[in-house]
Amino acid sequence: MRNAMITRRQFTHLLGAGAAAALVRPGIAIAKTPAAAVKAGSSVVRLSSNENPYGPSGKALRAMTDCFGFANRYPDEHADGVVDAVAKLNAVSPDQILLGDGSGEILKLCADTFTGPESGKLVAADPTFEAILTHARIGGAEVAKVPLTSNFAHDLGQMKAAAKGGLIYICNPNNPTASITPKNELREFIASSSPETMILVDEAYFHYADSPDYETVIPLVKDHPNLIVARTFSKIYGMAGLRCGYCIAQKPVIEKLRQRQPWDSVNCMALAAANASLADAEQVSNGRRLNADARKFVIVELTKLGHESIPSDANFIMFDCKRPVVPLIQAMKERNVEVGRLFPALPNHMRLTIGKKSEMEAFLLAYKQVMA
Repeated sequence: MRNAMITRRQFTHLLGAGAAAALVRPGIAIAKTPAAAVKAGSSVVRLSSNENPYGPSGKALRAMTDCFGFANRYPDEHADGVVDAVAKLNAVSPDQILLGDGSGEILKLCADTFTGPESGKLVAADPTFEAILTHARIGGAEVAKVPLTSNFAHDLGQMKAAAKGGLIYICNPNNPTASITPKNELREFIASSSPETMILVDEAYFHYADSPDYETVIPLVKDHPNLIVARTFSKIYGMAGLRCGYCIAQKPVIEKLRQRQPWDSVNCMALAAANASLADAEQVSNGRRLNADARKFVIVELTKLGHESIPSDANFIMFDCKRPVVPLIQAMKERNVEVGRLFPALPNHMRLTIGKKSEMEAFLLAYKQVMA
């Protein structure tokens, strides 16, 4: 193990050398398959939380191992390295970036900062990712839920009409529907919204979106002081258990959010893995390909069974079971297959994470048994 008594300059050199070594090592970036079997009836097939079944890249795993010797040090240098890498990747300045303990911390900070009795309400879609709604309610804010359109996009006109100050939350691609809000509609919405209302666009599933009608809104941040964009390492980078995310906004917004954030909320191991992941293009390309293949497979099979899926641009799908989903969720669990929870706005729809093809086969076997 390396001697932990080093200077910051020496640390930066070591971190850079480690990253460089990782870049030249050959081999696929997807982590090896866990030893545990994934067959229905033998071990749990977990398709419930939109996790990446392949895990972090090999380079990220090596970076975490190399980080063991720094566990007794505060993660300042690690954080600086990730901020610089994210800034370069997204063509923004480092002072426009705030790291978080997963994008979940970013969402909580936004709710705490921009909603409440004095700040204003939270406006969100129904259904959408509920965490920020809970944070806003705990802070005493009113929460306005606006149903998705018939195409499962955010109803931006109704959301704008419901907002007065406060915060509008847009998850795009949306969780739990895996649907997108078209880029032209979102761009126009941001341009025409009141500067008094903050807009948070959650792009947790950005890397999986392959529709030509989708694009990130990060380039719009420079012209819109009320825009915040959240990203996470939990999905394509396979780091859900490590907890690392970030947001991009103009500097004054970042400073407001930072005031409410605990110091050093992201640990050094997560940051080392994040830094290595950003340097590993194969992790993204392999992850997109494997997800697309398994997603296509299960959608085709569900279509054969007469089930219609909402068009998906994420690492999960939502399909119509044509009956109440709660009993089906429980019946699947009894067969060691975990699927997504109930979303009250769509009581007959099941949210299904896209796992490995073998896991999707196990799901289909169990689902056919349940439906029979």
